[in-house]
Amino acid sequence: MLEKYFVKPQTVDRIRASWIGPEVESYVAWMAEHGYKARNVLSRVPVLLAFAEFARVRGAEIVGDLPIHVEAFVADRLARHARQRRDGKVRPMLAKEVRGPIEQMLSVVLPAFEVSGRRRRELPFAGAVPGFFEYLVAERGLRPATVELYRHYLDRFESYLARIGAELPELSPTLLSAFVTERSAAGLAKSTVRDGCGVLRVFLRYAHREGALRRDLSNTVEWPQVYRLSTIPRSITWAEVEQVLSGVDRRTPCGKRDYAILLLLVVYGLRGREVAALSLEDIDWRRERLAVPERKAGHSTAFPLSPPVGEAIVDYLRNGRPTTPDRHVFMRAVAPIRPLGPAAVSSCARSYLLGAGVKVPRPGSHTLRHTCVQRLVDADFSLKVIGDFVGHRKAASTEIYAKVAVASLREVALGDGEEVLG
Repeated sequence: MLEKYFVKPQTVDRIRASWIGPEVESYVAWMAEHGYKARNVLSRVPVLLAFAEFARVRGAEIVGDLPIHVEAFVADRLARHARQRRDGKVRPMLAKEVRGPIEQMLSVVLPAFEVSGRRRRELPFAGAVPGFFEYLVAERGLRPATVELYRHYLDRFESYLARIGAELPELSPTLLSAFVTERSAAGLAKSTVRDGCGVLRVFLRYAHREGALRRDLSNTVEWPQVYRLSTIPRSITWAEVEQVLSGVDRRTPCGKRDYAILLLLVVYGLRGREVAALSLEDIDWRRERLAVPERKAGHSTAFPLSPPVGEAIVDYLRNGRPTTPDRHVFMRAVAPIRPLGPAAVSSCARSYLLGAGVKVPRPGSHTLRHTCVQRLVDADFSLKVIGDFVGHRKAASTEIYAKVAVASLREVALGDGEEVLG
């Protein structure tokens, strides 16, 4: 692998002669696999060799000894840089440029190593109520995405308790009410606050069962009343969709990817996680079909492949997608190359919506999904057909769109014979 980047055999021999030569070569192979450019390899390897020698002089004998010498090496490099400058100042990003390659290599060759500034997040309440997340999977049978939502909500609750200086055994109905009130006042949707309260109830019930709480406080958590069909979908007009799509620079690899993502969201009404989960096997080019296997409750859907969507995906696959053995369709545009996640898909939609100046509450991937449904409502498709198309599990999920069927509502309002009054 080293010969791919270093032309001179002497350079390759010098790298391999280093006491961490095998680790450096493994790291170079990792960078190549994850789409790093040759200039990244050429700039990082000399730093690694200098660090290895620095650590060896200070007593390092095995690779496991290296982490304790990282900060000293960074400080030494910064001091040298300052001495070489007339003003004695250190370039702002230099510390990151020195520490970054070293810590990344150590994270590749030492599985237990943690990069500074990116500490592995502990599960909320892991010390006070161990086993809760295993319970969610083993006893309640929750899917990973749902478990992650539990983690998200409980992170907020744990942070709240730390901020006010309260421990879990000190919980009371008053404290719980204050937390819910604070969340409600933060501008969150009522449904979001309600979902968080549901998570909190499950957690409190489990904590009492395991003896972490003296009494079951789950029934004292009151959530805001959310009335069914009380809101309207946050869709945008088709003219605004065209405005958003026209803002994508399709000359760049990133633009080709984003354009295909936006089309999938607005043409098929896919969820962000469904777009992120698409694999190359889900596209049947011969039969011109698109399969969406990762729908809610294990459902799947197969669509005819729309020509504009197919052309956008082909353009991305041929001219924008990084070379990688991974079978996901949509990948990060910069190293390390890995599949896009659901949050990145939603962030992509949000970015282009804001860039186009479209005003909509909570812009994101669901904005385009709602727009797709609105188009189907306007085309007089039945709510049952629309629900099946976008993967709703229940008919009730689609009923809210009846509120924006303007033409049908106008007919109801006019009634028999009243149209002459118009």
